[in-house]
Amino acid sequence: MELRQLEYFVAVAEERHFTRAAKRLQVAQSGLSASIRTLERELGAALFLRSTRSVEVTPAGQALLVEARRALSASHAAKDAVAAVQGLLRGSLSIGSLQCLHVVHLPAVLARFSAAYPGLEIRLRQGGSNELTEEVRTGRLDLAFVSRPAGSPEGVLVEPLADEPLVLACGPDHPLAARSAVEPADLGQEQFVDFHQDWGTRDLADQVLGAAGVDRRVALEVTDVHSLLDLVAFGLGVALVPQSFAAKTDQVRFLPLAGPTGPLPPWQTVSVTGDPVSPAAAALLREVRRGRGAR
Repeated sequence: MELRQLEYFVAVAEERHFTRAAKRLQVAQSGLSASIRTLERELGAALFLRSTRSVEVTPAGQALLVEARRALSASHAAKDAVAAVQGLLRGSLSIGSLQCLHVVHLPAVLARFSAAYPGLEIRLRQGGSNELTEEVRTGRLDLAFVSRPAGSPEGVLVEPLADEPLVLACGPDHPLAARSAVEPADLGQEQFVDFHQDWGTRDLADQVLGAAGVDRRVALEVTDVHSLLDLVAFGLGVALVPQSFAAKTDQVRFLPLAGPTGPLPPWQTVSVTGDPVSPAAAALLREVRRGRGAR
């Protein structure tokens, strides 16, 4: 089994089409197809179900896909490690990030990092915490800045960056707005605005409210912070959000959460990397530690 075969296999699995995969890799389709057939013979299993219109990955192919991505990621990391030792950090670095990342000013960090390592190609995508953590685990991302994942995901390294409390966001005319603090148990009758279910803030809000016996109603789901705060400001629901969101608007009232028996779990920003950490990801984390929050 060769790395080239795995690269061809991953391309076909992601494109669900041999012609598109060949075009993406800039190789002849006949050579790509022959390489896949050879790989299937070596493994003794069909990797794709082929039809005239599409290509579907078989269960055996799905199992191989995770390991193939890891193998290709490890190969890239090995090349980067040699380049790093030579002082010529090259290759690529794929980063995932929450949309609203308070503890790390990512544009400033990436600007400094790009200037220090001009030979490195940097790719960035945003998403939910669980989604980005899974992409690191499968090798599609080298590093992600997310809220702490639920449980302890295998195959990744998690490093805490900062903690901050959750607060209640409500409209200025909401009955709770006049209070100095709110207990989670007081929110049982409220309608909530929140992010999608793979976002870390929603996971933590569910945990805090569930511990208080609140079975909440999330009526409005959004994918960006400003939409959430606008909906709250107009009285369409309340939200539990990290305290740093308060810096984004003066149209929303932000109230501390008071636990009846002690401190509530904080919202924690973490970095998630592959195991082992690629040299490029390690270098970026060093830059983050040196200039955290710098503008």
